[in-house]
Amino acid sequence: NEATQTVLCFGDETPLKLIHQKLIVSDRIGTVPTSTPLIPLQQNLQQQQKKYRLKPEASEKLITLDLRKELDLARSHLLHLLRLLGIDWGIPKTTSGKGTFKEAWRLCWEPELSVAVIEAGRWGNTLMDAATAYVYNQANEATQLDELTHLLDRLLLADLPGAIAHLMQQLQIMAALDSDVTHLMAALPSLVNILRYRDVRQTDSSAVIAVVDGIVARVCIGLPGACASLDDEAASGMMDAIAQTHSAIKRLNNIEHTQQWSAVLQQLCDQQTLHGLISGRSCRFLLDEGTLTTNEAARRLSLALSLANEPTQAAAWVEGFLRGSGLLLLHDDNIWNVLDSWVVTLSDEAFTILLPLLRRTFSNFPAPERRQMGEKVRAGDTSQNTTETNNYFDHTRAETSLPLIKQLIGLNP
Repeated sequence: NEATQTVLCFGDETPLKLIHQKLIVSDRIGTVPTSTPLIPLQQNLQQQQKKYRLKPEASEKLITLDLRKELDLARSHLLHLLRLLGIDWGIPKTTSGKGTFKEAWRLCWEPELSVAVIEAGRWGNTLMDAATAYVYNQANEATQLDELTHLLDRLLLADLPGAIAHLMQQLQIMAALDSDVTHLMAALPSLVNILRYRDVRQTDSSAVIAVVDGIVARVCIGLPGACASLDDEAASGMMDAIAQTHSAIKRLNNIEHTQQWSAVLQQLCDQQTLHGLISGRSCRFLLDEGTLTTNEAARRLSLALSLANEPTQAAAWVEGFLRGSGLLLLHDDNIWNVLDSWVVTLSDEAFTILLPLLRRTFSNFPAPERRQMGEKVRAGDTSQNTTETNNYFDHTRAETSLPLIKQLIGLNP
């Protein structure tokens, strides 16, 4: 190997790695005679592979399945079924585009997967029986609600109707007994994904709707109390949970759930003793969905930044309100001026204390947004700049371009 690396590879070890992989190790898989006894699960897997024309190969292979086709949907069920049993023959990959009917997989049959098939044989003689027994066992041993929802998501992807009833029963029992709002919020995104993709995968998820309705109702009732008296670390975790729940409820596209959630966010905004991160984030969600106007949001920002509040609480409100995007500051002069006036009126001591918090907030913005903010600060008063721009607007010069524009859009013959 050393001589090959020196003479043939010019001292570079990279080509030698390729030689080692392709020539010394290789990727060929040995075979056994067809007369060799196999456990029933191995026989069933081989039958499924032949039926769906999926040949196990050691070389990596990328496939894209169209779930609208019967054969590709069956292949998807098989690969998800194997993953449920810990046989990772296929690894899901992201696909281009926004369609939910495509599913990409990376297939690579490793030698240790044969051992995994033998180990999974303790659950049953066929893939369906083994996966059903495995789901029963996992559902009985689950201690957290999100464990059951994650298992339900995988179960529906694998098309295991025989285990749905038992798992839904365990899910309903645990959801009814679990009083922790954060557990309910953590379980909601997986259930929403099930409802979102049910039509494409042709799965019966009607039983999930009742569970989702109950979880949303209990979250809306218990969230204001769960957000009270939180420290900085707990408030940050709760803010992330609220963001995930907000995204999940938007994907549900259920008017009743949306109204309930908006009412809860409004309550969080109005709650006086709430941590600034949660209050500011709730206000931003209401502004993005149109429940609050920009003037109302600017008024709430002004109240949050008043001298009556602690500077750290005001900075937390700003961080929650601006988390994720600074475009609001760039396009809304009211909110920009409120924030600018607050920063200017800070004392030297308060500014020194709040600088790390504000810097952390603005450092999360993309570089182009930060650059535009810097240009806006250097430009000075936005209202004055707007007036000067309007005064220097040349109407005559602008009218000369109208004939060309009409020609481009087809108004002129």
